[in-house]
Parts: sequence; C-alpha cells; structure tokens
Amino acid sequence: MVKEIIINSSTTQTRVAITEDNKLVDFFVDYPESRRMVGDIYLGQVARVLPGIKAAFIDIGMQHDAFLHFSDIGEQTKDIQGLFDDDDEEDDDRQEAQQPEEIVRKTINGVPVLQKGERILIQITKEPVTNKGVRVTSAISIAGRFCVLLPYDNKIGVSKKITDFKERRRLRSIARTIIPKNCGLIIRTVARNQNEESLKEDLKYLWKSWVTIQEKAKELDPPSLIYQDVTTTASVIRDLFTSDVTKVYVDSKKVHKEIRDYLAVVQPELVDKIHLYRESDSIFEAFGIETQIRELFSRRVPLKSGGYLIIEHTEAMVVIDVNSGKYAASKDQEMNSLRTDLEAAREISRQLRLRDIGGLIVIDFIDLEDDRNRKKVYDELRKEFKKDRAKVSVLPMSDFGLIEITRQRVRQNIMQTINEVCPYCLGTGVLTKKSHIIHEIEEWLTKFRSARDERSLLLKCNPNVCQSLREGRINTLLKMQFKFKTRIKLTEDKLLPVDQFKFYLAKDKTEVTPLFASNTEE
Repeated sequence: MVKEIIINSSTTQTRVAITEDNKLVDFFVDYPESRRMVGDIYLGQVARVLPGIKAAFIDIGMQHDAFLHFSDIGEQTKDIQGLFDDDDEEDDDRQEAQQPEEIVRKTINGVPVLQKGERILIQITKEPVTNKGVRVTSAISIAGRFCVLLPYDNKIGVSKKITDFKERRRLRSIARTIIPKNCGLIIRTVARNQNEESLKEDLKYLWKSWVTIQEKAKELDPPSLIYQDVTTTASVIRDLFTSDVTKVYVDSKKVHKEIRDYLAVVQPELVDKIHLYRESDSIFEAFGIETQIRELFSRRVPLKSGGYLIIEHTEAMVVIDVNSGKYAASKDQEMNSLRTDLEAAREISRQLRLRDIGGLIVIDFIDLEDDRNRKKVYDELRKEFKKDRAKVSVLPMSDFGLIEITRQRVRQNIMQTINEVCPYCLGTGVLTKKSHIIHEIEEWLTKFRSARDERSLLLKCNPNVCQSLREGRINTLLKMQFKFKTRIKLTEDKLLPVDQFKFYLAKDKTEVTPLFASNTEE
C-alpha cells in the first residue's frame, strides 16, 4: 500500500490530505479564523460550579465559558493548583489558623471540588461546536513526537498500537530511566524502534515547555493563554507521519523547510521522504484529490455498485440513509441488499473519518431478513472502525435495520469548519415566502394603528422583500399606505434576513418593531 501526505499551503489556508493508494482517507484544513485549539493550555477562573450536573464552567476569555466535568478533574489538580499558592502562603496560613473548618476543601473520590472564583490551569480537549463552548480537563498533558509528558502523574504507559511484547518492555524500561520527578510518561506509537537518546531529546523539549508553563501561570492573571499547541499541519507531521508513509509532498518552500528542520532533529531518517512540489499545476489537482474533496460537501455519496448514501446533519445527530439505487446483480433481493450494505459500511467508516463527524450517528441500512446477514454488516462496521483514531462505539442492528454509533467529537466536522451559516435562511435551508413576509408586515401595521396615532413610519426590509412591495402599477406598499392612512418610507437593508423587517418612527428614528411583533425577531 502506498501511503502519502500531500500538503497544499496558500495565503488563506493550509490543507493536508492523507491518501492510501491514491484514495483520500484523511483531510484537514487550517484556517486563520478557526485555529486548532485542542491541546492549548489556559489559566482560567472558575465562573460557576453546578453540582447537579457534576460540572464547572471556567472563564478562559472566550465567548462561552469552558465546560469542565468533574470526571475531567484529575487527581493531580491539587498539585497543579499549588503553583498559585506560593505567593499567598502567609495569608493562607493565617486564614487556616482563624477558620480551619471553612478552609478544608471538599473532595469527591479524592478529587478536589472547585470553588467559584479560584484560578485553575486547564487544557482544551474538544473544540467549540455551534453554541457550546470548549470542553476542558485539569489533567494537563504535553504531547511531543515520541512522548507525552504528564505533570504530577506517576503513570507510565506505552501505546496499545505497539503490540510486540519485547518492544513494549524495552520502551517501558527506557521510560522509567528518563522520566522526570513527579511526572508521568506515555510512549507514543511513533516511538517504536527508537533509541533512548531520541526519546530523551523529545522529553527534554517537553520538560522545557512545562517549566515555561509553570512560570507563566505564576506571572499572568486569568483568563490567559499559557501554552499553544502546534498547528494542524505540524500536528499531522508530529502524530501521523510514521515509517509506513511513503512520501510527503509540499507545495510551499516555507512549510517544506519547517518540516525538514523539525524532522532533522527528531527523526533524521524520515527527512528524505519530504519532497517539494515545483510544478505550476495545483498539487491537489495533480494528485486527484480536489475531485475527492468536492464529494465531501455533497449530501449524496455514490457507491461503486450503483447504490448511494444520503448524509444529513441535524442538531441532535447525523442520519445516514443507505439506498440500493439501480443495483441488481442477481435476482436474490437478500444478497443484493447484503452486498450494498457491506459496501455502504466500508464507505460510511471512511466518510465519518474524512468529514470528522462526531456525536450520535444513526444509519438506516437496507432491510435484511436473515439475522446472520445483519451481523455481517455489524461486524464489517466494527472492523472498519478499527482504522479510526477516534473512539467509536457501535450497537448491533435493530429490527428496523438501524445501527446507532457514537464517535468521539474532538473538533468541528469539515462542513462546520469550511461553511458559514447562511445569513438568509440562518441554517434552516428554507426561506419564508415573500408573500408571507408582506402579510406579517400588514399584521404588524394593523396592531400598530390600533394602538398608536403615528402616521409616518420608516420600514427596513431585505432588498428582495422591498422589490416585491414595489412591484406593480399600484404596488403593495401604496395599497398599505392608503389602507392604514400612514406614510411609509421603504429602505433596503442587505444585512436583514429575508424573513425579518424593522419599523421606525419617522420623526426620531426610534425602533418600534418589538412593541407589536408576533413572530418577528429583532
């Protein structure tokens, strides 16, 4: 199998594609306005503690407070919180002497419960999705090429993907000899067959980062960004550029140099696999990736057999419908359905990885009568999801032919990353008919004239609605003015959605829309 990483860098974005035998299997996009946040460490302040949902909300300077579940409060939190106590040691001693019972912190299973207003060091584990803030943990970890440093944690672990017993034992032995005091260490998959010196160098860099984090945490006031993890491109090279990757192609001299310089330090034997793409044609077009990316934004995904998938995003879940299309390789309907379902299972696994879809996913497969065939589809899905880096749970097929899946959500899916909410439909996908908007305007005027004696108004509408109001020899706007005996000056506002309008008093430009509104939003 030929596995390649192709990196396309421009002034506005960086795109990273991972292919296996020229087939796209992973895709990442780095935008300036949506920087990768997972792994960033903040000094925050506890804004609210809600024991009812076993969670706290932490102010880290973002639009929404960060969500910290009690299960994400690590046992080492008490030690990390000690970083902030040095300067106030005398005050703490005095308080403890005066009010010993109030100072003693409550704990749950040995984990300290947070108090409103106190400072806390947290790390982002999940990026914000729609109107939800980031999810965070107080169990800090700093990832490198070969190791992950766990401050104030005595754990030593080796990646489960390293299956060779002797290699696991060797790496664990090295970890014990190089691990700093009061720290834990996880050996990553890419550390397979690496010598002790390579792991030492990687750990040395991580320790320096932790020392810097401690210094900043003492100097700065919350909310503050203390440590920023690497960009998407750098994280792909750090985490996914393993020995099984055949080549890496980059079309930017700057990014090409950065990658080579990084690998020259951490893993020199991989440097020769980095190639600068010098052709005038687009690198993604040359490797046939652009066409495959376009399929990511389609709700309809074709299958080789002639069937297809329909992928729909809703607020609560993602729904996938499997259709057979014109596929009829044999007269046996059960076998036709099974073949299509098995092909769909493989494609669904690939699409969820590519689109980075997380949360609850419900798949409606083609109905199968035989329980053994249903199990084959379930087993095929489980086998395919073993390739996925995210945690996936799959339930067996129900009597209705439905399979429910939960997939770990770390960041926004590709649709949310690349697309913005439509300013006209506000994400609903449908627009209110202009005739209904005009009816709403008339209803508003009826309420207004029955309550007020004002006879001069300013009406702001979307240009499309304004056009409808002005159409005709005796247009709708003129009819309204005669009907309500009110002068109405019409003004276009491109920023207003089609289904909204605003009324103002002409004399002083005071908005009066909310006073007589029914379903109209401000």
